[in-house]
Amino acid sequence: MKTLLKDKKMLFLLVAVLLVITLEILSLMNIHIPMPYAPFVFGGFIIGVGREVVWNGLKALVKFKFSSINLLMLIAVIGAFYLGEYPEASVVIVLYVLGETLEDFGIQQSKSALNDLIDKTPKTAIVKNAFQPVEIEKIPIGTILQIKAGDIIPLDGIVTEGETLVDEATITGEPIPKSKQVGDALFAGTINQNGFIEMETTKLSVDSTFSKIVRLTFEAQANKSETQKFIQKFSKIYTPSIIILSLLIIVIPVFLLHQDFNHWLQQAITLLVIACPCALVISTPVAIYAAISNASSKGALIKGGKYIEAMADIKAIALDKTRTITFGKPIVSDVFPLNGTSREELLACSAGAEIFSEHPLAQAIVDCCISEGFEPHKADSFKSEMGKGAIAKCLICEDETIYIGKLAFIEEHQHITKEAEQIVSDLSEQGKTSVVISFGNGVAGIIGLTDEIKPDSILAIKQLQDLCIEPIMLTGDSEKAGHFVASQVGIKNVFGGLLPENKVEKIDELLKKYNFVAMVGDGVNDTPALAKSTVGIAMGAFGSDSAIEVSNIALMNDNLSLIPFLIRLSKATLKRIKINTIGAISIKVLFITLAFLGYSNLVLAIAADVGVTLVVILLSLNLKSYK
Repeated sequence: MKTLLKDKKMLFLLVAVLLVITLEILSLMNIHIPMPYAPFVFGGFIIGVGREVVWNGLKALVKFKFSSINLLMLIAVIGAFYLGEYPEASVVIVLYVLGETLEDFGIQQSKSALNDLIDKTPKTAIVKNAFQPVEIEKIPIGTILQIKAGDIIPLDGIVTEGETLVDEATITGEPIPKSKQVGDALFAGTINQNGFIEMETTKLSVDSTFSKIVRLTFEAQANKSETQKFIQKFSKIYTPSIIILSLLIIVIPVFLLHQDFNHWLQQAITLLVIACPCALVISTPVAIYAAISNASSKGALIKGGKYIEAMADIKAIALDKTRTITFGKPIVSDVFPLNGTSREELLACSAGAEIFSEHPLAQAIVDCCISEGFEPHKADSFKSEMGKGAIAKCLICEDETIYIGKLAFIEEHQHITKEAEQIVSDLSEQGKTSVVISFGNGVAGIIGLTDEIKPDSILAIKQLQDLCIEPIMLTGDSEKAGHFVASQVGIKNVFGGLLPENKVEKIDELLKKYNFVAMVGDGVNDTPALAKSTVGIAMGAFGSDSAIEVSNIALMNDNLSLIPFLIRLSKATLKRIKINTIGAISIKVLFITLAFLGYSNLVLAIAADVGVTLVVILLSLNLKSYK
C-alpha cells in the first residue's frame, strides 16, 4: 500500500475521492453548492478524474458495444445529471475509477515478484581486460567477466577464478547462500556476496535461466485458468443483460403501472452501478497472479493460471527416480572387506586404481576413501575394459595387480567364493551396484553403491499421501533398483526398466484410472511423459536446458517437497476464488433485488461495489504470503 501512496496520480485520486464524498455528505445534510455552479463543479470532477471512462463509454455507445462496463458508467452519470443528483454522478465516476485503480494495483502487486529484481539486474558487465563496461546483450559466450562482492551476476556461466558465496534465492528460492569455487555454475540474477571472482559466460543474455524465468512468468497471463475464461465470457453476456434489466425497471413501473419516472430512473441507475462486474472480474486474476508470485519466490515457476487450477485436481503423481527422488549421483553404501583385507586397504587400493577413471562409480569410491581419511594408494599401468572393469598396478601393496569391476570380470582372473557371490546377490536384491575388487589372490572385497536419496523425498511423498494423492514411480532403472528406493521413501507402486515411450504408455494408463495425473522428471528423457500428463513438473535449473520450456511447472531448486506445497496453494487459491465470486455475486443480488423493489440507494450501492472490490483484492493478495 505504501507503493500505491507514492504514486502522484493515486494521491490526486484519493484527494478527489475525499472531496467528492465530503460534498456528498454535505448534500445529504441539505448543504448544497448553489446553482448554477453545482453542475460545473461536479462536472469538473467527472472530467478531471473519469475522462477516460466517459470517452471509452462514448466510443462503446457509437459502436453499440453494450458489453462495455464504461458504457454502464456513462449511462449512470447521464441519468444522475438528468435527475439533478450532481454529487451522486461524480461519486459514481470517482469511486469507479478508484476501484479500477485498485484492480490495477492488485494485478501489479500479484505479478511483482520479479519486477524489482528486473530493475536492479545489471545492464552492463565488467569484461576482463576491457576499459569500460559492456552491454550484456553484446557479450558472447566464452567471455571472461569480473564480479565484485555485492554485484548481481549478469549472465549464466562458470567460475574460472576465486571463490565466494552466492545468494541464489532469485532462481531457487533457497535463502541459504551457496559456496562457489572454480568450475561451479553461476546463474544470472543471483548475488555475489563476499568474494571477487572471474567467470566464463556459457549463455547469451536472452538464453539465461533468469531471462527464461522472467519471460515465462509474464507470459503466464496468456495461460488463463478455466475459471478466469468463464468469468470473462460471462461478463460479456452479463453487462448487456443488466442494461436490459435497467430499461425494464423504468418501462414496466412507468409506462405500464404509471408510476413516477424519476424514482424508477434512480433505481435503474443504482442497478447499473451495483451491477458493474468489477469485483467479479478481478476475483480470479489477482488470486491467480498472487499464487504464481508466491510459488516463484519459493523456486517454483508456474506457467499460467490454468496449471494452478489443474494442480488442485491432481489425484496421482508419477515420479522419475533418478535426479527426482534421488540425486542421480552414486555414493558408497556398503564396504565388505574379504580374505583378511582391512577396510583401509580395500578402499585405498581401490581408490588408487579408480582415480584414473572418470566413471561416476569410480569417483564415488575415490570420494568415499578420502572422506574416511584414507589416502588413495599410488598406482600406474591403468587399463580400462569397457563395460567390464579396470586393471592397474598398485605401487604400495608390493606392486600387486588390482582388478576392479563386475563379478564376471573378476572371475576371468581370480577364483570367486560363494561368500562373494552371495554378497553381490544380496546387494543386487537391494537395487545396489556391486564393484568387486581383487589384488593378490582371491577377492579382496566388495563395495556396494547406490543412488543417494534426496533428504526431502521421504517428507514430500508422505505429504502427498496425506493429501490423498497416489505417488507412483516410473523409472528407466531396473525393477530392483526402483523397488529399493521406493521402499525407502514410501512409494508402493513401481514400474521399472521403462524407456521414454514406455513412460508415456504408463501415463496414458494412469490418466484413464485417475483422470488428473502429474508427471515429475528431469525434463530430458522424461519429456514425452511430461507433455502427456495433466501437469508436467520438471526438476529445473540444475537439469537440462529444456526443463523450463518443456514443463508446465519447473522446480528451480529441485526441491521435491515444493510439490505438496503447490497442491495446497492451488487448493487455497481455488477456494479463495470461489469465496470472492460468491461474495461479489451475493452483494450484487442483494442490491439488484432492492432496486427492483424500489428501495435501493445510489451512494450506498457505489460504496458497496467499491468495498467488495477492495475486499476481494486484499483477500486475494493474501495468497502471496500463504505458507
